[in-house]
Amino acid sequence: MAYKVEDIKSLEELERAQAAAQAQGTTVVNYNEWNQILKDLEEAGVKSTGDFNSDKAKVEEIKATVQEYVEKLKTEQSQDQQKEQNQKVKSISETDSEQTVKANMANATSSTIMADYMKYYHLLF
Repeated sequence: MAYKVEDIKSLEELERAQAAAQAQGTTVVNYNEWNQILKDLEEAGVKSTGDFNSDKAKVEEIKATVQEYVEKLKTEQSQDQQKEQNQKVKSISETDSEQTVKANMANATSSTIMADYMKYYHLLF
């Protein structure tokens, strides 16, 4: 038979209740799960309500909040990476445009030089 307890607000109280239950040849209902829940609450800096179901709901709420925060951070990181990548592409595009202008100028200049050379060559011969 399971030992039913109420108003346990710390790991120590839960362990004492478990020891008392074992002395009677039984265990605390949901002992292992409640033990983990109390550890999670303690780690999060949240006080226990003293009720298994309420504590469990609190832990689930904390986990959901942490998960939302993690997702938000991932989204922000992804946006930052996308912004960086867009900046690199823009920079490359600007450099390519500059190179194209320079190449066009060089081609135009060399074409003009060649045309002038041919014109003077034909005039000489």
